Amino acid sequence: MSARRAALDLSLYLVTDAALCGERGVAATVEAAVAGGATIVQLRDKHASDEELLTLLGRLDEAISGRVPLVVNDRLELVLRARAAGLRVDGVHLGQGDATVLRARAELGPDAIVGLTANTPAHLAAVAALPAGTVDYLGVGVLRPTSTKPDHPPALGIAGFAGLQAAARDAVGAPVPCVAIGGVRVEDAAPLRAVGAAGLAIVSAICAAPDARRAAADFAAAWRDGATPHAVREPHDVRRPSPPRATRVPRVLSIAGSDPSGGAGIQADLKSIAAVGGYGMAAITALTAQNTRGVRSVHVPPAASLLAQLDALSDDIAVDAVKLGMLANAELIRTVARWLDRVRPPLVVLDPVMVSTSGDRLLDPEAEAALRELLPLADLVTPNLAELAVLAGADGPAADWPSALEQATALSARTGVLVLAKGGHLGGAEAPDALVDARAGAALAEIVEFSGERIATRATHGTGCSLSSAIATLRARHGAWEPAVAEARRWLRESLRNGESLAVGGGHGPVHHFAGLWSRGGLDTAPTPAELETGWWAGIAELRRAIDELPFIRRLADGSLPRAAFDEYLAQDAHYLREYARALAEAARLAPDAPAQAFWAAGSRECLTGELARHERDLAGGPGAAPTPVEPNAVNLGYLDHLLASGARGGYPELVAAVLPCYWIYDDLGRRLLAGAFGPEPGSPEHPYADWLAMYAEPSFAVSTRRAIELVTGVAAAATPEVRERMRRAFRRSAEFELAFFAAPLEASSDDAPAPPGCGTRGLSATIGA
Repeated sequence: MSARRAALDLSLYLVTDAALCGERGVAATVEAAVAGGATIVQLRDKHASDEELLTLLGRLDEAISGRVPLVVNDRLELVLRARAAGLRVDGVHLGQGDATVLRARAELGPDAIVGLTANTPAHLAAVAALPAGTVDYLGVGVLRPTSTKPDHPPALGIAGFAGLQAAARDAVGAPVPCVAIGGVRVEDAAPLRAVGAAGLAIVSAICAAPDARRAAADFAAAWRDGATPHAVREPHDVRRPSPPRATRVPRVLSIAGSDPSGGAGIQADLKSIAAVGGYGMAAITALTAQNTRGVRSVHVPPAASLLAQLDALSDDIAVDAVKLGMLANAELIRTVARWLDRVRPPLVVLDPVMVSTSGDRLLDPEAEAALRELLPLADLVTPNLAELAVLAGADGPAADWPSALEQATALSARTGVLVLAKGGHLGGAEAPDALVDARAGAALAEIVEFSGERIATRATHGTGCSLSSAIATLRARHGAWEPAVAEARRWLRESLRNGESLAVGGGHGPVHHFAGLWSRGGLDTAPTPAELETGWWAGIAELRRAIDELPFIRRLADGSLPRAAFDEYLAQDAHYLREYARALAEAARLAPDAPAQAFWAAGSRECLTGELARHERDLAGGPGAAPTPVEPNAVNLGYLDHLLASGARGGYPELVAAVLPCYWIYDDLGRRLLAGAFGPEPGSPEHPYADWLAMYAEPSFAVSTRRAIELVTGVAAAATPEVRERMRRAFRRSAEFELAFFAAPLEASSDDAPAPPGCGTRGLSATIGA
């Protein structure tokens, strides 16, 4: 599957209509809509000839320039002809009466986009019968009556769309991307996204709009802002698509110079992007020779080399955000500007490398002029105070914070770009920053300030690079600037506080990009559930061998176990099961999701209605008779106290680890007894304890045990190392109690009933009493 197909963004799906586009034409409408936020375009014209559409596809290929996918409605043969002619057409959307999707997939290959209209349960059943990967998405509608499709089926409304989408998921057995089509309005964006729609298919609301770019931007903003109702709402930026609020990892490209010391440039950018949750990529603009004390030399590769890097990336990978850093000369700047204008990445953050900390100008006048021309292609610019003054046309760097805000406001108003004013180079105990938005004019400027005391450290190398790339990544994640800047600052300040611990270089060392991750997540690779299962089971091997060698187990196996000892075991186990059922019910209450909650609740019920009921029937001598009350022994009480303490002390993780051995050890022991591991006697129907042995060797118990193991090891694999270790200890302690529980019945007449290793019965009782 191609990267474009895997990362298919259906959020704003434009369907063309030549009549509605009018004199403006389809190509101009599409170009404007893509600039405003359309993420995929479908060419639909049922009246034009193939030759006319082939010509139009050529114009669309030029207008779109590969920025978003282009698919053709219905006409598979036309797509094949266009591809043969060298035009970039990404796929086809088919109706129920058009060429089959199986043929489309076979003809177009695995990398093509194939969509299908599906409006009825019968359509969905047909989709379910298709091989996996045949169809990339479904067009579901109509949402409400529309004149662009007069023969449409009955309107669904939001609830009907949600119902068909759920039916599609149930039919296929997995979530299916469903795009709502037919009479979709801007106000439908939030509720459709809330019910899980993959996107909005729009025809007349964009094609017939006086300003197609503005109309597309309105839909894109409504879709984006509807994802989280409490997010910061921002003015519509009609110059480029709004980045989708996706759950996937943002793919962030740094276009900057290289710092071999690792503290600044692309090296800092890639660390920053990774540290705040993005996938980093880099196109190198310059090779520097520098360290923590300063720059010794700079080599600037040809602009053609940079363009080749950029084209290689954008031809294959959907870039969610771009961070611009060092652009050493006018030719490089213009090369990047042309690439940005052609590719139109969803968001661009510019950290202008123009003036050094010492005040030296790093760009010649021609390069500075080129950078000013590039500015409108950015969404946010993050200059230091000296660079802010140059870009704002001020006489010199701001001497105080109000002056910095004034310069930032002027720059934002003139360029239509957000400005992050940074007060780090001002004196004083505070180091404020501010997000300045004067795109609507200086008189209407919105300023969001971020306070913070100055951090005393020499580890400041690469702070500007690190902050700007973190903001770009977090903006792609959060969908709004204010939370992105706030979180990037929190992360950077944590990294600044820990920078000197790296002890890198004799000058201004780098920030510690991963300080928080290392301290919170540790450096050890987390084990998989399968590795934990193997390790925990091996970790109680000596306890399991000791259980196998117990006289109780050996005599149980050959049938020579005295009935009095077996009844004592049953009586103790019956008492234990009543309270164990409570522990399982508590696990259900604490479970983090519905499947786990249902499993532990079912286990609790089975404890009472299955195992315990059988024990009490056997002890009473038959149905209807009441069993004789039993005094729980010290092991029994100690085991139950351990379960109770595990839940109270460690919550869900420790509790489920503590209850697991009662599944796992019994399942293993029961299956091996009946398989002949202890001799042939347990398999005989004449064995005196045949019913008991069969109960723990039932397939249903094995299924439950497997599920319990999966749940517990899954929790442990996702836990912190500290919680995982507490879980392992709780698991082992329960296994020790299982050994003592099996040993106790034959020692019931003794004052020294066996207890878990390292804790005699009297000592255990004293501990419980305490």
